Amino acid sequence: QVQLKESGGNLVQPGGSLRLSCAASGIIFSSTAVGWYRQAPGKQRDVVAVITSDGSTSYADSVRGRFTISRDNAKSTVYLEMNSLKPGDTAVYYCRAMSRYGDYWGQGPQVTVSS
Repeated sequence: QVQLKESGGNLVQPGGSLRLSCAASGIIFSSTAVGWYRQAPGKQRDVVAVITSDGSTSYADSVRGRFTISRDNAKSTVYLEMNSLKPGDTAVYYCRAMSRYGDYWGQGPQVTVSS
């Protein structure tokens, strides 16, 4: 059974930083692309960043230069380092694992950026 366990969501002031983690189990993690998505109230779920199995990364324009996605295959974990956070970054953040057997989603930690 594939499980994605996310952590790191919190309330942070504008300009602050957070790191989200997504730990996977039940999957061949090293050969799986993983992405972070977010969904704000009343809006669609959008991609934030993706990291492929070989470590290539891509980012949404709105977060490029502020967010960094990385992976540790030994720990089967993907991270999203978020800096210079803005109120517009407030959302539920979801981890998605894209394997040859299907896509899997985590439950999503809440990130709130507010003073």
